[in-house]
Amino acid sequence: EVPQGSSEEDNVVVRSWGEVRDFDFIPLPHWDLGERLGLIDFQRGVKLSGSRFYTMFGQGAKLERALIAWMLDLHTQEHGYTEVMVPAVVKREVMEGSGNLPKFSDLLYHDDENDLWLIPTAEVPITNLYRDEILPAETLPLYYVAQTPCFRNEKAAAGRDTRGIKRVHQFNKVEMYKFVSPESSGDELERLVADAEAVCRGLGLPYRVVQICTGDIGFHSAMTYDIEVWAAGCQEWLEVSSCSNCTDFQARRARIRYRPSRDARPEFVHTLNGSGLALPRVFIAILENYQQEDGSVVIPETLRPYTGFDSIPAKSAG
Repeated sequence: EVPQGSSEEDNVVVRSWGEVRDFDFIPLPHWDLGERLGLIDFQRGVKLSGSRFYTMFGQGAKLERALIAWMLDLHTQEHGYTEVMVPAVVKREVMEGSGNLPKFSDLLYHDDENDLWLIPTAEVPITNLYRDEILPAETLPLYYVAQTPCFRNEKAAAGRDTRGIKRVHQFNKVEMYKFVSPESSGDELERLVADAEAVCRGLGLPYRVVQICTGDIGFHSAMTYDIEVWAAGCQEWLEVSSCSNCTDFQARRARIRYRPSRDARPEFVHTLNGSGLALPRVFIAILENYQQEDGSVVIPETLRPYTGFDSIPAKSAG
């Protein structure tokens, strides 16, 4: 079922939604728009932490907070997830259980003295909530959603995504996670993707669902779909979610099992994860797709009860 291929060029677009807006002016990229509106300050991020960090002010910070709150409400109230708060700093065995160590050690931030690691995604701690446990069958499926900061120490290739907030060292993300029985994980992946798509539709963002081929899929995943939204200023599709069925890969590493019936031998659960969604790129898409010719930005209707404002006004020159 996974498409054959050697690179991302062989990934397959399986469906798309929404119309890409036809602008009657040249839309600005978010790095220009964000600074003009006083929403994003790149220089102060560098001043505080170095390259590829940023700060947000005023209505920019409020918009990000509104996005997080709305996404969590959508997933908990309509999609059946239980919200969980987890640490952003974890032990080595937790990183190993999720599959991030040892393979990706160079991409992670590490406290050498205490051997603690900053999480690259909430997937890491949520995977390990039930490490070394046997779950009763009746507890499955378990759906969790969490918002955490995420830390990525990846090195940017020269000229690649170096402007703006597309690829940064710290960002916020809402993460969906499932512990399920093996026979249900295929259907659960489809529902997971649908839950991520619902966020894009709720925000009115044109998107496409891309199935990842054998040459591009993560080593921990049996099947992965990426969701990409259109960003009018950057003129590109931005990945905002990657939804994966890891089958029993993480469960074996973290020794998470369930007992199908009272007298049955324990079996490994299947785990699934997906962004619901990653904030910087959703923020980018809203700024770029909802910008107006006068320099203002309209807020998607869904978010207005959370922001308390329906637009971000243009700043007068000088």
